[in-house]
Amino acid sequence: MTRLTVFLAVVVAALAEPAVAVAHDQPENDQSKWIMADWMLDTFFVFSGFALVVFLVAWKLGHFQELDKAAAIPLLVEEEDYYTPDWALDDEEWD
Repeated sequence: MTRLTVFLAVVVAALAEPAVAVAHDQPENDQSKWIMADWMLDTFFVFSGFALVVFLVAWKLGHFQELDKAAAIPLLVEEEDYYTPDWALDDEEWD
């Protein structure tokens, strides 16, 4: 065998061994009931903290100035009316 083959075999074995070792190691006590809740709570705090930081950076960069002008931009786009039926556009009065 060449040195490269031996090295690759050792690397593959080293990467596969921890997965096999912890595949069945689950605690069976009162604390194990809260493992998923802990992960969910930690994930919530991490993502909400990241969202707060991004919001503050966007606010400081001025992305939330003159929101009424930004909200009016879609109203200025001329498009064909696909939703109003033809009979509703008639000017004739109903009997």
